[in-house]
Amino acid sequence: MLEQDTGLSLAIAQIVQRLKGSSLHSQLERQARGSLHKPEIKLDSLKEDIKEFLKTSGWEKRLQNAVYSELNVFPSPCHPAAPPEHMKEPLVYMRKAQGSWEKRILKSLNSMCTELSIPLARKRPIGEQKELLNKWNEMGTDEPDLSLFRPVYAPKDFLEVLMNLRNPNYENGDQPSFRNHLGLIQVPLKVKDIPELRDYFSELGLNTGQLGIDDSTQVPPELFENEHVRVGQTVLTEQDSAAAQQYVRQGCPTALRAELWALILNISNQPEDILYYEQLKSNVIQHDLLVDSLIYKDVKLTASNDDYYFVFEDYLYQVLLCFSRDTSVLEHFSYSSATPPKSYIRGKLGLEEYAVFYPPNALSQLNSFIISVAPLCFLYHEPSKLYQIFREMYVRFFFRLHSISSHPSGIVSLCLLFETLLQTHLPQLFYHLREIGAQPLRISFKWMVRAFSGYLATDQLLLLWDRILGYNSLEILAVLAAAVFAFRAVNLMEVTSLAAAEAVLADLSTLKVMPLLQIFLFATVT
Repeated sequence: MLEQDTGLSLAIAQIVQRLKGSSLHSQLERQARGSLHKPEIKLDSLKEDIKEFLKTSGWEKRLQNAVYSELNVFPSPCHPAAPPEHMKEPLVYMRKAQGSWEKRILKSLNSMCTELSIPLARKRPIGEQKELLNKWNEMGTDEPDLSLFRPVYAPKDFLEVLMNLRNPNYENGDQPSFRNHLGLIQVPLKVKDIPELRDYFSELGLNTGQLGIDDSTQVPPELFENEHVRVGQTVLTEQDSAAAQQYVRQGCPTALRAELWALILNISNQPEDILYYEQLKSNVIQHDLLVDSLIYKDVKLTASNDDYYFVFEDYLYQVLLCFSRDTSVLEHFSYSSATPPKSYIRGKLGLEEYAVFYPPNALSQLNSFIISVAPLCFLYHEPSKLYQIFREMYVRFFFRLHSISSHPSGIVSLCLLFETLLQTHLPQLFYHLREIGAQPLRISFKWMVRAFSGYLATDQLLLLWDRILGYNSLEILAVLAAAVFAFRAVNLMEVTSLAAAEAVLADLSTLKVMPLLQIFLFATVT
């Protein structure tokens, strides 16, 4: 009991400390001071009267949403005696693997820099600044020669690293375990089984109304949708983040999705947020970074050739170039297993006072999440709000898909969950694919690491991301990946090579996400 009280006190202290540095804190102070002139505020009941004023004026709700957002984003505080790195990642071998992976990325970046004789950063000449500013809204028309630039890494490189992960304290003997023998991921992490997943995703049950299900025989779809829209409008009127998060577990009506996601992520696009975005834009105009060319190339290779996303090419450049300059993203390294890479001013190598994070947001593997911005362009057309939503989605969820950790929503756990579900519930299929050299994870890894963006039809992808926000978890990605294999199991049992298996699973654009998830979770015999 004492430990629980201590943990609660630590959590409260951390949240208070973080909110003290926010714009909300100064706004609350300003409102409280302004209320002192109101006749209903009495000196003998000053504290209670100000509390009542903040409540009736809606500021208490904003504070509650901010606290709820902090609880969703930041992990529970560790024991006071635990070292800081324990909060980032408790397992030493995971931290070492992440460190080695980061060195490999930086080596690739530095070698490209040396080969091409291009500096990591330079100030643009005035003429170039004016030219970029003039074409800011049509950067997609630019066709720079990027043939010499190469991606820092490919998903298959990252998968190879995860496959080689080993816990040095576990099973060093010659006898492989069942999981070691069949799966590619060979680390002993706890992942949920089907009964636990059913309990966790209970709102996805067969008897619960869902947006994205067309053939419910018990309740006509239009009746559920009409009522669901009415409840959604009430949630938006109340401006309650917790209620919105619970609500989207059954899916978002298309007309309400943008506002509901912004409410869950606690994004309000205040004037100071718009000003901050403009400052980032100014930084892009003034300075050219090596990673800018990598962003250009990856957008050209992915979104520009996508039937759904090519129209948003200009938005992608704007958001991602600004994102690379955003130092507020550095805060997420306090709970990420990753460490921000440093660079040194020329001629000052090794002198810490001349060290800077590179790029400014310290994310050198920018090519790994570019495609995650594109679906958000369907919802948000104001660049500053689009930017804020993506940044919040990244620091809450997407960073876990590109770093090595033991977190339940981390890519290692998702891979293990996927393999465990297939081995347990489709053992014949799993063994067949393994025998022909088509390990299922080699096919599904790219889906999960991109959160299915670029693979599902956009309406289905947004229904999937509704549930990511609703459950504050990425585990549903692994469940859907297993469900796709289950759906195509008959065809997959006929294939005799990895290429043939990939061909069967090449096109996911016709799949309906919610029926697949429901059937796999709630109609699977355990």
